[in-house]
Amino acid sequence: MTTRREFMRSAAMGGAAVAFRGTNLMGETLDARLGRLRDVGRSPRALRLLILGGTGFTGPFQVQYAVSRGHTVTVFNRGQRQVDLPAAVEHLIGDRNDNLKALEGREWDVVIDNPTMLPNWVRLSGELLQNAAKQYIFISTISVYADNSRVGMDESTPLLEYTGEKDPYTLTLQEGGPHYGAIKALSEREAERWFPGRTTVIRPGLIVGPRDETDRFNYWPVRIDRGGEVLAPGTPADFTQIIDARDLAEWTIRMAENGETGIYNATGPEQPRPIGEMLNGIKAAIGSNATLTWVPQEFLQEHQVRGWSEMPVWVPLSDENRAFMQVSVAKAMSKGLTYRPFDLTARDTLAWCKSRPAERQANMRAGIDPEKERRVLAAWHAR
Repeated sequence: MTTRREFMRSAAMGGAAVAFRGTNLMGETLDARLGRLRDVGRSPRALRLLILGGTGFTGPFQVQYAVSRGHTVTVFNRGQRQVDLPAAVEHLIGDRNDNLKALEGREWDVVIDNPTMLPNWVRLSGELLQNAAKQYIFISTISVYADNSRVGMDESTPLLEYTGEKDPYTLTLQEGGPHYGAIKALSEREAERWFPGRTTVIRPGLIVGPRDETDRFNYWPVRIDRGGEVLAPGTPADFTQIIDARDLAEWTIRMAENGETGIYNATGPEQPRPIGEMLNGIKAAIGSNATLTWVPQEFLQEHQVRGWSEMPVWVPLSDENRAFMQVSVAKAMSKGLTYRPFDLTARDTLAWCKSRPAERQANMRAGIDPEKERRVLAAWHAR
């Protein structure tokens, strides 16, 4: 069965293909989606923020929230994705590999590094910006952990070590994919090297919600909305952890406002959510009459149904990974990480998926093929 780590590597390589224009989400604008649940208010102090990336998945949510809070925002990227950002945002064009010229001679209060997978990217930006910023926020991943067997693992859990033959600082994105967690861990250390005592490392779990082009969570609202009998993996009690991209983005900006440093797991909710609760929560949120048929992981394995990719969010249980969906977020919550109601995440995700072009809707990047789903369900009933 495809492992969670293998699928995370491939997803990390994919990137976003379709821009989210920020409108027509059930008749609401992106501004309304960000502001409807919470009073955005103004930050006690205005910051100058440099966001490396800013046009991918979580970046536009960070930008929108930061501007709403009264901050001055600059984004730096290759300029290849078209996405609507507030007019006040400054755009700098360059390349993390070999062209940081646009950043020279500038100063910011905080740098937020969203897209980095390669440690050389952090080294290059660190060399240039070490004296040009007070704080460096590096968005990492819980895939950096070497031991996923300990339930409630926290930020002190040992990290993966890079074991590749090639110098990790010379890797391309393609070469780095098989070592995703290990080179993210190297990048964390590189950030602390250039910004000692001024680094914030945020380790998200599975990020979900509008703008997610990987479809790793999207599959479930889309499939359940289609109705009928839905193949559900494992048991309803199997744990899941996810975080809405908007919750992650908003908390990241608040961490910058508060000058918080250190390392934080950032997934959710506070207590791991059983997958039965997640799927039935989606049903209730979108008003679906779909029926869930739970099929044990042993049967799925026999019929070559892969966890995490064909059955998104869900990871087949083993002694080695039983704690992957039971990560402690106590430290992040002590610093103000909050979660919007899950039904809103489910509805907003489905609405965004339906706003995409028909061809894209017909070609999900995760989830089991409908015909294969029918075959497996038939085999299960005939066993």
